[in-house]
Amino acid sequence: MVEDARASRHDVAPAVDDWVAPAALAGFAELDHDRARRRGYPEAIYCEHKSPAQLRAIAAAVRSNGTQTLFTRADALHAKAVLAMLPDAMFDVEARLLAWPPEPPEPTGGLVVVAAAGTSDLPVAREALLVATYLGRSCELVMDVGVAGLHRVLGRLDLLRRARVVVVVAGMDGALPSVMAGLIAAPVVAVPTSVGYGAAFEGLAPLLAMLNACTPGVAVVNIDNGFGAGHIAAQIAAPL
Repeated sequence: MVEDARASRHDVAPAVDDWVAPAALAGFAELDHDRARRRGYPEAIYCEHKSPAQLRAIAAAVRSNGTQTLFTRADALHAKAVLAMLPDAMFDVEARLLAWPPEPPEPTGGLVVVAAAGTSDLPVAREALLVATYLGRSCELVMDVGVAGLHRVLGRLDLLRRARVVVVVAGMDGALPSVMAGLIAAPVVAVPTSVGYGAAFEGLAPLLAMLNACTPGVAVVNIDNGFGAGHIAAQIAAPL
């Protein structure tokens, strides 16, 4: 999956731009360059609601310090700004995620499996997958295993049961995490998505369903929060 992600970065060409000094961060950002040493995982930059100029300055500071960094929720303009300063960064259009340096670390620890109920859940699933990958875990993506066709989940049980943790991404009725947790021993990180018709209330219905899961071993992150799911999954699957 990482090869696919790396290829997609070319969908937004880096702009040729002037260097922005890290001092330009004063007044709107203070990067945590020490976080990887202190916590074991690098900082992530949430791009939504940040201007291209702010992101150029942040990316320049990242390059100056050589700090491993993820940029999340990045649209085409955000990516253009970051790639102007970090032209070799990996950009995955679907996951809206950039990573620098572009090569993920050598995987350690246990396997993380990300299972998506349907194709419409793929952007959130890929965000979780890539976050866990760039935090140093071996990851596999399982697509289109929603509860409308239970045989599809049963057909992937061998892989699912090899995982240290399974991230389950689902919208609509949000039933898949409960089903999954009843079939495997590993903990399940459930991610409700804003996919579904009106009564899904943009992810509220699956969120409540997952919070009310009757199967033990299910933890729930916020709606569409692939980053949070991938991060906690990477921690659960860390080397023992």
